Amino acid sequence: MLELRPNCECCDKDLPPESAEARICTYECTFCADCVDGVLRGRCPNCGGNLVVRPIRPAAMLIKNPASTKRVLKAEGCAPKAA
Repeated sequence: MLELRPNCECCDKDLPPESAEARICTYECTFCADCVDGVLRGRCPNCGGNLVVRPIRPAAMLIKNPASTKRVLKAEGCAPKAA
């Protein structure tokens, strides 16, 4: 089950469960579309994998399986992982 993390790890922008701007990698690192397109150029700075649109969990399902409230923020900032 996806955690649906509440924020961008780069800029700390809020990314609620219904956000179409959320992007994730296979490890669920979470970023906003602006950071993915601009700063990260489509690659996760943690694992180097690609970032894709995070699925939206239907509101009725959030009652049973709520989104995470734990915020993750990269203290060192975001930069693409060296190839």
